[in-house]
Amino acid sequence: MNIKVKYLQSGISIITMNEPKTYNSLSYKNLKNLIRVFQKLDKEKRTKVIILEGAGKGFSAGHNLREVKNLKVKNRYQKLFNLCSKLMIQIVEGKKPVIAKVHGAAYAAGCQLVASCDLAFSTKDAFFATPGVNIGLFCSTPMVAVSRKINRKPMMKMLLTGEPIRANYAKEIGLINDYFSKSKLNTEVLKVAKKIASKSNLTIKIGKQAFYKQLEMPLKKAYSYTSKMMTINMMTMDAKEGISAFLEKRKPKWKNK
Repeated sequence: MNIKVKYLQSGISIITMNEPKTYNSLSYKNLKNLIRVFQKLDKEKRTKVIILEGAGKGFSAGHNLREVKNLKVKNRYQKLFNLCSKLMIQIVEGKKPVIAKVHGAAYAAGCQLVASCDLAFSTKDAFFATPGVNIGLFCSTPMVAVSRKINRKPMMKMLLTGEPIRANYAKEIGLINDYFSKSKLNTEVLKVAKKIASKSNLTIKIGKQAFYKQLEMPLKKAYSYTSKMMTINMMTMDAKEGISAFLEKRKPKWKNK
């Protein structure tokens, strides 16, 4: 099994891409397995937050180029890229927050994977790139996710030059939230994950869905939509409990209803 899942008592589930020999490449098989695992965790009540990491020397080098070279037929290429897009959409549209925990390189579709996650943290020496132009294959699908996290000028520079960027610059342009030393990364990521897991699962689910949907809307439509979502949220038991707990100066007891 190239994808491993570890469950922590705090409601955190860790997905590990475990194929170091191919630098955790997003092969057809690995994409299918990742989609299956994300869908499974999305339905599980015990999972409140998902952490995604890579085993070995780095996070993910993107598509397996040996596999890509051997596909040869147009519909096989289309099937692979459609499958990759399905994974990214699953992460964004899923109910659970997903945190990318990055070390080493996150290149091409690997960088796309980082950008698709709700939050991302890395080691100080991590690198990110959309290097397709170097091999005659423009990173068109990776740019969909990355361009929704960073501004146009740094995005175009990454795409046109294919040059990798360091963690400090990735933070500066908004691709990742923060970076830490190798010894601190796991602790810091778990700290954030535990904080999110302590909130109402239902509220997080409503909020995550609303966040991504409103981003694509014109201003007036976005306010109209989010006003409806706030109303739906306000009618939940957790919203009522949360407000009562705040006013009574006590910790809320979430029912996720």
